[in-house]
Amino acid sequence: MSARISARISAKTLRYLIVIGLIALWEGLPRAGLIPELFLPSLSSTLVAGWTDAAEYGHALAVTLYEVVVSMAFACGGGILLGAIVGSLPRPRILIMPMVSSLYAVPLVILYPVFTVWLGIGSESKIAFASIYGFLPTMLATAAGIQTIDPQLLLAARSMGATLSQRLVRVIIPAAIPTVLSGLRVGGALVIVGVVVSEMLISSAGIGYLISRYRTILDSAHVFAGVLLVLFLAIGFNAVIRWIERRAAIWQTGTRAGQANDEIATGAIQPAT
Repeated sequence: MSARISARISAKTLRYLIVIGLIALWEGLPRAGLIPELFLPSLSSTLVAGWTDAAEYGHALAVTLYEVVVSMAFACGGGILLGAIVGSLPRPRILIMPMVSSLYAVPLVILYPVFTVWLGIGSESKIAFASIYGFLPTMLATAAGIQTIDPQLLLAARSMGATLSQRLVRVIIPAAIPTVLSGLRVGGALVIVGVVVSEMLISSAGIGYLISRYRTILDSAHVFAGVLLVLFLAIGFNAVIRWIERRAAIWQTGTRAGQANDEIATGAIQPAT
């Protein structure tokens, strides 16, 4: 046990040292003239640029956050729900999954101009694009996770008269939690990427728009200030996912099948009337 704790402490310390080293290099290399400020401004000048125009960056961050949150609601919520339904029903799975897998292989960024034609250059086109961008991996991961569920669990639920919605909520999704969270992590990250990239392509607001605007005038400090905000956004999302994983840790143990059986046996799933 002590060796395991020491290994964790060492890994944590190593991560902190890596971060500190990267920060020192970011600040030191441009200051020493080893990297031109045009290519990589020092960390201090980047922070000063962001602080100087904090109001502008704050407004842009609010726009991007709104688009990310709404897109994640559609992408992750819809992907988990539809993936659970498709993955638990054999005929829809055989019909739909090959088409979704083929569509996922297509670079969806080529469709963004179509969204701008349909919905304009406002938040609507960014939300639509990012939602589809994150929906596909979330759905695929959820549907794949459903396939790992012990068939005896579903059989027991059906024998108790559980409806489809009861099986989804009480058996299927809890049993597939690890795979669902993996899909949620990938889908949510792609939502952030989709929003920022779409803002950089055609937009009039948001962090991506600021990055693209300052890039055109070669203001590297302001560009990297926007990049830092995107980085913090991704770190925040990862922290939320880690919190969800800790809350759902009960379903990631080796006894989750027994727990689900106990839930069925104790009447947590009520027979359909």
